[in-house]
Amino acid sequence: MIKINEIINIMEDLAPLNLKESYDNVGFMVGNREREVTKVLVALDCTIKVIEEAKELGAQLILTHHPLLFIKPKTITTDSLQGRKLMKLIENGIALYSSHTNWDTVKGGLNDEFVKILGFQESKIIEVAPSDPTAGVGRVVKLKEETTLEEIIKGIKDKLKLQNLRYSGELNKKVRTIALVNGSGEDYLQQSYDLGAELLITGDTTYHFVSDYEEMGLSVIDIGHFNSEWPLVMGLSEKIKKILEPRGVEVIISKATKDPYNFI
Repeated sequence: MIKINEIINIMEDLAPLNLKESYDNVGFMVGNREREVTKVLVALDCTIKVIEEAKELGAQLILTHHPLLFIKPKTITTDSLQGRKLMKLIENGIALYSSHTNWDTVKGGLNDEFVKILGFQESKIIEVAPSDPTAGVGRVVKLKEETTLEEIIKGIKDKLKLQNLRYSGELNKKVRTIALVNGSGEDYLQQSYDLGAELLITGDTTYHFVSDYEEMGLSVIDIGHFNSEWPLVMGLSEKIKKILEPRGVEVIISKATKDPYNFI
């Protein structure tokens, strides 16, 4: 039988805490380190529906990408959504652990999985982590042959099973150098431009930034925050399964995790 603390150690081997961004809050959020675990539920966010899913499944631990305690609360009461979630976790004896920007940046983490899942090859880091030259935010790939923006869009929609996405630039634009940042990558528009990228693939971009950089020659494909992270987390969960399942822990991918946006 394995305890939560052993799973914490495994996660921190996969995504060391020192790789998190300064603004982030990652690690063990709720629970008892000494509790034994037979089921782990993997989700993008710790929503009420995910907590209810864990309860129904009999999972003792939820592993999320986005931390519930991103901003530390002043109170824990039913007056706030965060308070209701924390109380529901505690009342049901469900622990919570989050690997966020440390899982994004580590070698083999979400940024590298982003490159892999979209079918690109070797990549370089956009912003190298001070503590580890093999880790950092974002990746840049250089294609062997230039292609069109339209072909890249078709490839993304096919690989991620998307019906629509947002983009800037002409569909016949020639692209050779591509920057990728999972999640909210708008802050890396300038660095992508400086590295010679003709295209940034990310989520959570806004009008004025995209408009300016489109004029400067940097196109953007915005696949949304959810689509730029949840498929990657599901893919990387296979690593966790291979470690935990031989030790008697079932790793379950959340069915309650979903994009808060709908499209018509």
